Amino acid sequence: MPAEETHRVINVQDFIDSRPLSAVQKLLLLLCFLVVAIDGFDTAIIGFIAPAIRAEWGIEVARVGLLFAAGLFGLMLGAFAVGPLADRHGRKTMLIVAMVVFGGASLAAALSGSLQSLIWLRFLTGLGLGGAMPTTITIASEYCPKPRRSSLVTLMFCGFTIGSAMGGIIASQVLPRYGWRALLVLGGVAPLVLAPLLGWELPESVRYLVNKGAAQDRVAAILRRIAPASDLRGAGFAGVAKAQTSPVRQLFGGGLFWATLLLWLAFFASLLTVYLLTNWMPTLIQQSSSASIADAAFMTAMFQVGATLGAILVGRAMDRFEPHHVLCGAYVAGAAFVIAISLSTTAPGLMTVAVFAAGFCISGGQVGANALSAALYPTPYRATGVAWANGIGRSGSIVGSLLGGALLGLGWHPTTVYALVAIPVFISAVALLSLGAVRRRQRTGAVPAAELDLG
Repeated sequence: MPAEETHRVINVQDFIDSRPLSAVQKLLLLLCFLVVAIDGFDTAIIGFIAPAIRAEWGIEVARVGLLFAAGLFGLMLGAFAVGPLADRHGRKTMLIVAMVVFGGASLAAALSGSLQSLIWLRFLTGLGLGGAMPTTITIASEYCPKPRRSSLVTLMFCGFTIGSAMGGIIASQVLPRYGWRALLVLGGVAPLVLAPLLGWELPESVRYLVNKGAAQDRVAAILRRIAPASDLRGAGFAGVAKAQTSPVRQLFGGGLFWATLLLWLAFFASLLTVYLLTNWMPTLIQQSSSASIADAAFMTAMFQVGATLGAILVGRAMDRFEPHHVLCGAYVAGAAFVIAISLSTTAPGLMTVAVFAAGFCISGGQVGANALSAALYPTPYRATGVAWANGIGRSGSIVGSLLGGALLGLGWHPTTVYALVAIPVFISAVALLSLGAVRRRQRTGAVPAAELDLG
């Protein structure tokens, strides 16, 4: 577009904020929902198939912990690597690459003949999964109107909890009939089918495109898909400040040092809890009660069902009330319900309710924390900020997975393990409450407004 034709400048975030949610944005959120649903299924199924793998190969419980940790280590490295790449090369491109990687690795894992090969292939699966999730959160956040961002992003991210819950429900039906390999096949085919659809239908983030100086016509074409009646002739596009240093260094600049550390602490402690419970709950339930493998899988799925409802309600509450207080309250309640699980192992009905409620508060709160992380960082390094928070959280999930195996290997009773899990949940609550105090100081002028591109 010739420079002389440009007579006005449109702020792309203001453009998105000032209009109702369009069909294109709804399609984008649906596609992102499907991505994280597949991600949730692939992440969760290892916990559901672990007892079957142990039975088939005669594996000690501590070695199963290594299988969990391998996938989570891949998740951590994938998040660390893909976040900066998405800020440099585009959210859409890196998302599609991540989908192909974890789909192919999951299919290959179904052919594993030994624990060692399965560990390596779960690591590769984790690399793709780790890159897909934060990239999805970032691109969804950048297309949501700011007044509804938390509720829409958490609603989209319910795909993860629904996918995880479906993993338990499907596992309870597929495992007895077709074995654990069939679940890995399902987890591999789904992302490979979805990847081409993402290439055809998913738009690149307009905020990313403006930041990278993309052609004005390309930006205008996407905005016209959102609002076909808008007159964008001769318009230029702005609203995003360019990063001055590397994306990772930016996470600690502009007054974000303590905010980033507190966010990381909350993610570490929260995901330690979520993955210890998700991966080990079927085993813990079997060892502390008379439940069958199918019953244990179903009860564990209630954690994810609770998480889904929790994510929706927590997201809505975050848009209406002070989000850090909402999340802090959710985690405090979650700790109480984890303790309730430890006290109800002889009462299956009460235990199921406690598992549901713990998922509602803890995993639902984690979904809200993902939306919070997307709002914390400016566009030039938002993907890096979200991805690195998830990467730090994944290191917590590795600790949680190994810790569960270690404690059970030492002979700790499942009720004691449950009670111990309440500690990191409280840590998350305190970290998020402190993060809220830091951000309030930022908004009162401790940090220059130009450095707080929170739109």
